[in-house]
Amino acid sequence: METINALLLGLDQAIMPVNLFWCLIGALLGTLVGVLPGLGPAATMSILLPFTIGLEPVTSLIMLAGIYYGAQYGGSTTAILLNLPGEASSVVTAIDGYKMARKGRAGVALATAAIGSFFAGTVATLLLALFAPSLAEIGLLFGPAEYFSLMILGLIASIVLARGSLPKALAMVFTGILIGMIGQDVQTAAPRFMLGYEELATGVNFVVVAMGLFGIGELIKDLEHTESRTAIKAPFFSMLPSREDWRRMAAPILRGTGIGSLLGLLPGSGALLAAFAAYAVEKRVAKPPEGFGEGAIEGVAAPESANNAGAQTSFVPLLTLGLPANAVMALMFGALIMQGIAPGPTLISDHPQIFWGVIVSMWVGNFMLLVLNLPLIGIWTKLLTLPFQYLYPAIIVFCAIGAFSLGNSVFDLWLLAIFSILGYIFTKLDCDAAPLVMGLILGPMLEENFRRAMFLSRGSLSIFVDKPISAGLLVAAVVVLALIVLPKFGSVRKEAFQE
Repeated sequence: METINALLLGLDQAIMPVNLFWCLIGALLGTLVGVLPGLGPAATMSILLPFTIGLEPVTSLIMLAGIYYGAQYGGSTTAILLNLPGEASSVVTAIDGYKMARKGRAGVALATAAIGSFFAGTVATLLLALFAPSLAEIGLLFGPAEYFSLMILGLIASIVLARGSLPKALAMVFTGILIGMIGQDVQTAAPRFMLGYEELATGVNFVVVAMGLFGIGELIKDLEHTESRTAIKAPFFSMLPSREDWRRMAAPILRGTGIGSLLGLLPGSGALLAAFAAYAVEKRVAKPPEGFGEGAIEGVAAPESANNAGAQTSFVPLLTLGLPANAVMALMFGALIMQGIAPGPTLISDHPQIFWGVIVSMWVGNFMLLVLNLPLIGIWTKLLTLPFQYLYPAIIVFCAIGAFSLGNSVFDLWLLAIFSILGYIFTKLDCDAAPLVMGLILGPMLEENFRRAMFLSRGSLSIFVDKPISAGLLVAAVVVLALIVLPKFGSVRKEAFQE
């Protein structure tokens, strides 16, 4: 009964006209950035973060969440019609989706992707509503030692699950932690790494870093790609799956939803890993497996369900433990901090309208996407004819305005330029920026909780192993570290990311 009342509170928030409007805007923007290759939800959210300050906290989160799961929908459209994934998690969808389109079944492939995404999003949202409060109650048992161990585990997992080599991911995490230490010491107010610039006394603004790395750095690289492709047409009335299609897609959608719901909880690219894992599972259980890669409907249903479920459940560690699972969740974390709200176990009790409003809005947004996306496919594909070079100046202007508006400081514009250049260099060196963002977000919290734990234990490190939860998290971190050094694990990880 308590859960029902909470969901009704969330529904009351989600169906408010202003929240419905921004949910629609977020879902449409998400679809747009999913359709346009290279832009991505992280870049879009980083650009829009400064402009969400004027919105109510629940409204800004609803819009940003809509951008995230909307991008999962949009990425499949270009993957199927152009063999050009708009989102990284849609790469695997292109394998069979484009082959279906070439065989005259583009409409069925798009419908399968939309149906799988909606079903997975609905189930994942329900799981979030059912289990997140219980996880938050466990989170209330966490003290400084437990939070320190949890963040250690999160940072190590983000290294393992990052793209590229492990040494590069490790270097990016430490770089993020070092950037997070810039400014005045929290306890002593002593200046650290400020290089004589008083503007750095409060630290490097997270939004400026995010806009530079994701909003501009990635876009500079995208200017190098100017190829054009012709989209396969998909008339609306060709999208109705046959009875045989329904039979073949049902089990893959269920399995993909389950895989995505679990992997979305992991720090790192949960939705991306979920899509590839779901495709691999379907390829193993298929009889015969030879049809995969040649237009199997299972190869569209499973990964699209998995990546959408993973996108939804990645909100669980953020909203319940205050631990962002990936770069996009780190941006959501930043949005909450900008609104003066601390993500974590007390979010449900202190701000129930935000927690439940965001959860219910996810289902509303997924329904909007299902109703709107299929009829608008023709418009989305036509947008691809717009040269990306024309979008680039507008994005630069939005980023500059956003960075300046944060503190009315020209110094932030210089920081934006520096991190934009660094972002481009990182992409050329094949260094994933997500671990850096995780280090930047979690580094100061890691330091603060370590110092608090040391204060409570009077300088004894035994506090981290004396407490059962902290000890368990550290054991898990050690296990992950042990896996990293195993050559077999390294080869399997490299093969997985290459695929």
